[in-house]
Amino acid sequence: MKENTELSPEQQTLLNAPAYKIAFQDPDLLERDELRPVRLLLELQKPVLSLQEQNIESTIVVFGSARTLPPDVAEARLTRAQEDLAADPNDPKLNQAVRVAVKRLEQSAYYKTARDFARLVSTRCQLDERCNHVVITGGGPGIMEAGNRGAHDVGAKSIGLNIDLPFEQAPNGYITPELCFNFHYFAIRKMHFLMLAQALVAFPGGFGTLDELFESLTLIQTQTVEPIPVVLVGRHFWERILNFDALVDEGVISPKDLDLFHFAETPEEIWGFIHNEDPEEPKIEIK
Repeated sequence: MKENTELSPEQQTLLNAPAYKIAFQDPDLLERDELRPVRLLLELQKPVLSLQEQNIESTIVVFGSARTLPPDVAEARLTRAQEDLAADPNDPKLNQAVRVAVKRLEQSAYYKTARDFARLVSTRCQLDERCNHVVITGGGPGIMEAGNRGAHDVGAKSIGLNIDLPFEQAPNGYITPELCFNFHYFAIRKMHFLMLAQALVAFPGGFGTLDELFESLTLIQTQTVEPIPVVLVGRHFWERILNFDALVDEGVISPKDLDLFHFAETPEEIWGFIHNEDPEEPKIEIK
């Protein structure tokens, strides 16, 4: 605080004391454990205000692995791995690197599908200054980047909900700057994924993707939220990773629960499920 020469030393000491700071300008106060409810509220409300200012009416959630590469990047990595292996064919690590690179190239098809889908839905729904079905992702690389990139390709808005992690994760460069958010609390971040969602599209992914998918399915199954289309892209992956029929056989879910989601392979198939099942303006309300 700037010193006022007309004040006594004692007064200046008081003005500079931490206790004298205005509460909302005191970061040490806001970071205390006792202020967690305030931080939660701020993290909930900040994106709400920004989405309103940007006229975002509804969203489509795109989930998927952060490790999925763009096709050109995946192809270049495979070429390098093969060249390295050619120089030392008996090296087990180089052989493993080629096997991984081959798998990454196969998976890169999902990057293209996510990008093409985001381009399709953004072109059809962000019309006449309306912002319907705005793509919203986790804000990072991989499938998340592909979703934001597809919207960026056609000059449309898209949203990124990044998360503050112990390891570095910068937001991808295709998110609309006014709609790029960073969260500390996973729970609040996941609420924002669903608050305006009219559909959820899940591409192959790991723990994070499965967590977000199953939480959403649970909310729909328990009628905590209004039902929305859930589309799983890549039937072969999902049926290999998750045995949904076994859950029915074991009696832990009902046969009708299998109707909560659909499988799709192409952007057009994804859009078909969403468009056919999406009434006028359904929005999820968190109860």
